[in-house]
Amino acid sequence: MVPTLIGISIVVFMMVRFLPGSRRRRRLGENAAVSVEDRAKLRDQYKLSNSLPQQYWDWLNGVAHGDLGVSLISNRSVAKDLRHRIVPSVELGLMAMTVALLIAIPVGVISAVRQDTWLDYVARSGAIGFLSVPGFWLATLILVIPSRLWGWTPPLEYRDFTESPVQNLYKLAIPAGLVGLALVGTIMRLTRTQMLEVLRQDYIRTAYAKGLRQSTTIFRHALKNALIPVITVIGLQIPTLIGGIVIMETIFDIPGMGSYLFDATFRRDYPAIQGVNLVVAGFVLLSNLFVDISYSYLDPRIRYS
Repeated sequence: MVPTLIGISIVVFMMVRFLPGSRRRRRLGENAAVSVEDRAKLRDQYKLSNSLPQQYWDWLNGVAHGDLGVSLISNRSVAKDLRHRIVPSVELGLMAMTVALLIAIPVGVISAVRQDTWLDYVARSGAIGFLSVPGFWLATLILVIPSRLWGWTPPLEYRDFTESPVQNLYKLAIPAGLVGLALVGTIMRLTRTQMLEVLRQDYIRTAYAKGLRQSTTIFRHALKNALIPVITVIGLQIPTLIGGIVIMETIFDIPGMGSYLFDATFRRDYPAIQGVNLVVAGFVLLSNLFVDISYSYLDPRIRYS
């Protein structure tokens, strides 16, 4: 994980420097009439005179001490900004993943058990629909159509969960549902495929022959063995989940890391872009580590002695 994170930090650090425009112009304004002395002072302040390897080393050294830099726009610490914004993003992500799993896994199991019935056809068609429809388009419709027809709009003000749990969940429910639906198609289709494969195994036929109930055979024996590839795909869906969060936070005005990254990219706020991407990369790596560890729970045969 550590070499991977270092590699990601190098890529992010270099790519943001290929964005059009310079940090000095963004800091001073595109048309600001600033003296040569002020420009030189700003260049020294952000160490722009140093070589790129030296700038990267200085930034990495700061990251190692918990310093992600100072925002060029707000002039505040990026780490402090992220402390306030990480909670809405994590909450939105957990809600979206919960929605996806609560729909995809039961529907995938039902679709496999009732193979080639109308339930199976409806489930598969719905999965293809969720994969095909863009989330930002649905979000736009939800904002526009109810407002035009019934004068209703989703809640616009974000409230912290500790202040108002009901209003907080009400605000995040729609964007979380839209992000979750985007993940349902892939997880549901793979759950169905794996369940069909497991249900044809000899030990499942033996379980039925011994007189076990269908629910016990499916959920205790078949589903647990079918979930290993599904858990792998869930881990691989984390970047897709984060991408959906960025879009939904921007559309529904949620003060999370996604909207922070969007504003930072638009304004060429290099320290903020680097900080958010590093935090997101660390979260994705930890999620994949958790997925790897979960294999040993699902299948005792792969546990280390």
